[in-house]
Amino acid sequence: MCATCGCSETSHDHDGEQHHHDHDHHHHDHPRVRLEGVTVRLEQKVLEKNRRRAERNRAWFDERSILALDLVSSPGAGKTSLLERTIRDLGRDLAIYVVEGDQATENDAARIRAAGARAVQINTGTGCHLDAEMVARALVELEPPRGALCLIENVGNLVCPALFPLGEHAKVVTVSVTEGDDKPIKYPHMFRAAELMIVNKIDLLPYVQFDVERCVAHARAVNPRLGVLRLSATRGDGLDGWYDWLKTARAAREVEVRA
Repeated sequence: MCATCGCSETSHDHDGEQHHHDHDHHHHDHPRVRLEGVTVRLEQKVLEKNRRRAERNRAWFDERSILALDLVSSPGAGKTSLLERTIRDLGRDLAIYVVEGDQATENDAARIRAAGARAVQINTGTGCHLDAEMVARALVELEPPRGALCLIENVGNLVCPALFPLGEHAKVVTVSVTEGDDKPIKYPHMFRAAELMIVNKIDLLPYVQFDVERCVAHARAVNPRLGVLRLSATRGDGLDGWYDWLKTARAAREVEVRA
């Protein structure tokens, strides 16, 4: 359950008091104040607890020279397909370990394992995002070795994951051309938190109304430092740029650890 944004109808604080939330992923910013400030105190506690756990996760990754990325998007943008292709193409060169987040089923973890990587599935139930404690528990089972690449596929959602760091070194947000090209300005917190935006499914551009340059302009208005890659995970267009980005990020982590 997401106690901060209210994925379920009721959340509880440590004193057992119930707080009822309305929740709409598409029309709200949060944390938000409810019930004369009671809920905002609960939200601050939840966010602070998550921040501390995320810091411990980050230290755990750093001690082992592991590059950890939080992959975020709306549902159906193609994160899992991109992961499958990445594992098949780079699995011999990089030790890739995956944490899969979904509300239900083991479907995506099964796909990742079939592609050749070790994966642990987290099912959040009514929760709309992963949190740092969930990832910490998954890492115990996943056991990524020193120097690995740990890819965390978050629950499909462009709102809540922006507020919940997991201990990752960077967030990578994927946008599909089958979505609106105004996503970056509709969900600015996520694009502001990300280091890289992937525009996926460019093979479908002839068949959809999506202006890539407008999307990029919106994203850069929100986050001027945001990197941008255009690719098709299924057809293969632009994948070399993604692989180069991963290898560069991995090499940068090794330099940081040595320093």
